[in-house]
Parts: sequence; C-alpha cells; structure tokens
Amino acid sequence: MNKGNAMALKMKPASAWVCAAIAALLAMPSILEAQTLKVAVPGNDMASLDPDRATATLDVNVVNWLFNGLVRMRPGSLDLDAIEPDLAQSWTSSPDKKEWTFKLRDGVQCQGNFGHFSAADVVFSLKRAATKETSSFFADYAAFQAVEAPDPRTVKITLRHAVPSLLGLLVPYHGGNIVCRKAVEALGPEFARKPVGTGPFQVVEYQPQQFVRLKANESYFRGAPQIKEIMFRYMSSDSSRDLAFQTGEIDLINGRFEDNWLKRMARMPGAEVDVIGPAELHTLHLNLSQKPLDDIRVRQAIAHAIDRDALVQFRGTSLSKAADSVVPRGFLGHVEVPLLSHDVAEAKRLLAEAGYPNGVTIKAIQTTLPAMLSTIEVVQAQLRAAGITLDLSLVDHPTYHAQIRQDLSQLVYYGAARFPVADTFLTQFFDSASIVGTPTAVTNFSHCNVADAEIAAARSEPDAAKQKALWAAAQKKIVEAVCAIPLYEMGQPWAWSGKLRFAGKVEGSLGLSPPIDETTRLDE
Repeated sequence: MNKGNAMALKMKPASAWVCAAIAALLAMPSILEAQTLKVAVPGNDMASLDPDRATATLDVNVVNWLFNGLVRMRPGSLDLDAIEPDLAQSWTSSPDKKEWTFKLRDGVQCQGNFGHFSAADVVFSLKRAATKETSSFFADYAAFQAVEAPDPRTVKITLRHAVPSLLGLLVPYHGGNIVCRKAVEALGPEFARKPVGTGPFQVVEYQPQQFVRLKANESYFRGAPQIKEIMFRYMSSDSSRDLAFQTGEIDLINGRFEDNWLKRMARMPGAEVDVIGPAELHTLHLNLSQKPLDDIRVRQAIAHAIDRDALVQFRGTSLSKAADSVVPRGFLGHVEVPLLSHDVAEAKRLLAEAGYPNGVTIKAIQTTLPAMLSTIEVVQAQLRAAGITLDLSLVDHPTYHAQIRQDLSQLVYYGAARFPVADTFLTQFFDSASIVGTPTAVTNFSHCNVADAEIAAARSEPDAAKQKALWAAAQKKIVEAVCAIPLYEMGQPWAWSGKLRFAGKVEGSLGLSPPIDETTRLDE
C-alpha cells in the first residue's frame, strides 16, 4: 500500500466530506461555464430591446429569445403552414374572418416578479403595437378595430376588414411580441433596456457597447431552459470575433458576409456553419421628394449604374443572390419584375438629358456597420463610374436608424427581413401612409405613392389569386417608377461550436439568429 492510500484510510469521515465538497466546488466553474452560451455579433451597441421598437438586426436577435406571441412559427422553420399555438392554445374565427377568438394557456408567468400573464397583457400589447407613439410597426395593425378580453383566458380581435395573413401579425416578431403590462408601466424608459415578456430568457444586465446578459426563465411554461445564461457581446472587429470563436471564448458567432469566411469556419474542427433566413433584401431607396431625385431620369441613371452581379460576387454567392423585385423571393406574393440593366453609357445619357451632363451629387447617411459600409462603398464606386457622386455621412448604427427616419437622407441603403408575406414590404416601404416624416411614418424612405391602391386592395382581398395579382401589379408599378433599386438578397452568416445542440433542423428564424429556446443545450 502506498503512502497516499494509507493516508486516505486514516482520513476521518468528516474530513472526507470536506474534501469531496472542495472538489465539487473546484469543478463547479466548468459546469457553470458549460451552461453559459457566449455569443458575439458585429456592431457596437443596441438601439432598443423594446420589441415594438426593435428594428435593427442585432436587436431583433436578442428580442427573438425573450418573448412569445399568441401563435408562432415552428422553431427553426419559416413555413407559413407551420404556424402553431404559442400563448394561445386554440383559436376560432367567424365565417367572414373579421372576428377572431383566442383561448389562452393557463399558468403562464411573466418574467421576474411581474406575476401571472393574462388576456389583459395581450390586449395591452396589441393596442401598444397598433399605436404610433409606442410602435414602429403600428401600420401593420391598422385593420384592428378592437382587442378585448371577455375573461382572463380569452382574447377577442375584431377587424375592420378581413386580413388574410392575420396570424402572421400575431407571431412573436415585431408587433406580435406580447409584453407584460405591469413591467412596461413600472419600468418606463428602462423597458427598452430590460424588457419583460414570457419567453425562455430574460434580460438581467446591459453594459453599453459591451454586452447584454440574459438568464434562463426558470418558470417558462414549456419548461426551464437547459442553457442557463446567454452573454450577447458586441465585437465590432471581425478579426477579434473570429479569434474569440477559434479559441473557444465564443460559442456562437455572427460572421463576415463573405464566402471565404463561411468556408474557413466550416473547416474548423467541431464547428457548424449556416446562413440563416429569411433573406434580407438590400435596397437603395431614392427620395423622390428632393432634387435631383424628383426626376425619374436621374433615378433611372442610378439604376443603370448599379451592377448587381458584381455586388453578389463581392458579397459571395453562398450568401447572396441578385434581387429581382422589391419583395424578396420566397415571400407569399413575390413576382419577378424586369429591372433596369447595368449600362453606364445609358446612365450618363440619361443624366445629360435631365440637365446634368457633368454628373450629380447625392447625399446619404450611412451606418458604420461593417457589412453595410463595405457594400455601400462598392455602390459608391459603381455610381462614380457613371458620373454620380455619393456623398456619405457616416454614423453609428443606432444613429443611422434614427436619422434616416427623420427624412434626412436623399438615398437610404437599407437591408430588411420581414414576415414572409408581400404586404409587409409593400406597406412598410412603399405605401404613402408610411412615408418618413409624416404622422403615420414607418419606413417609406422614397416617398413612393404609385401603388397605394393596389397595396390597400390586396390587404383585404379574400380571393388568394386576386390578392397575388394586386401584389404583382404593385411591384411592377414601384419598379417602373424607380422608387427604389433592389440590389441583392442575403441571409445571415452564423457559425457555432459543435457543443451547441438544437432540438431540430435549423432552416430559418424570423429573429435572423439561431432559435435558442428551452430545448437548446450546450454540451461539455
């Protein structure tokens, strides 16, 4: 018997217990670390985590993990036929589809100490989503005539007219996220930094320009999440994010919008790589209300100066494809519309015909977010070849979102993903009621109004074929007026450690990030 074993035999029971406890404590950091999902994204800060104000992609990433809707798309899916119960356990509608009744789950808790969730929270949330002063998505809910709670477990929605895609407005995305009323009223402005819902994770700490820390909602109605903490870190440096992922400091990374990045990450042992949809449609919105863009010949010249194929090659063919309409592919109602071809000589001829033989200068506010800045710099070079100077004013991403909504930019380069129905893009970006700077403003940066009749008629058209025809006509009119120049469609590049395990296949997510929920786990 060696000396060590002899000492072990002589050890008193109490001492053995102490040693075992010490050993357990020493092992605990690795256990806790395994329960913490570490995420890194580009950019330098959040704009808002209030789900009715969160429009920036990085904010939507986090909001995606905090809230529920009355219904939801199956996790990891973008299939419109895969809408299933969420906070509602069942629903019915009247024959004319103007009255909808939702029966809510019992036993759902608001995060923190904000008590039981009830129908009153749904009524409050949907009315908040439909109000301009509190929501960036209010125009989507214009058809809501009344939202009522006959009892604590029933919600009744009455519409002014039938909305064929109503359930799409009630998924946990943009205005469909259900907040807890007591929290909104108690937290006031702080709600934008520490929002409260009913979802699997809740915000517990925010450090500006550093991170947002989430913890598991142990009272989540679908069960306590297996991941106990999420550290969502802002790392604007591409090389720093990559290095942190390669060394194991980060488990989940929003990567570079480059083919080479995807290929390099895919070669890392144990790494998983994917491009998450729905695709963002990247578009140049031209302000028709300002000279020289009020002249269609100038807008046509800009369109002819753009080389979509070159932009796709720059961004990468595994990430992007050339746009073919002002509504993305895969959206219900999308149609391919002939776009003006790349023709520098024609661009110069049109400028001269419009009275600008020596070219024009267009001013634009632009985010410093790396992926968007690099793209607009390529666009800037393409325009320069046709005699068009794009004068960029660079600001951080939250400031960019604020200023473009103040109608301060002649040209707005914008990338957007929305619920996959044509109405969302057409209403938010091309309905005159959505023009920025107006009382009902959303994101119509171009001041476009050429397809108002078709957009409005399609919203309430019960016949699916007629509705699609109206959406097609609207897209054609908008393209012909050159209200905007669609560039390309692009998904979000993500890579994650093989330790991160999803319950099902990840085909896409409205949150533009992998769907982290109570079933997701992080193995040691």
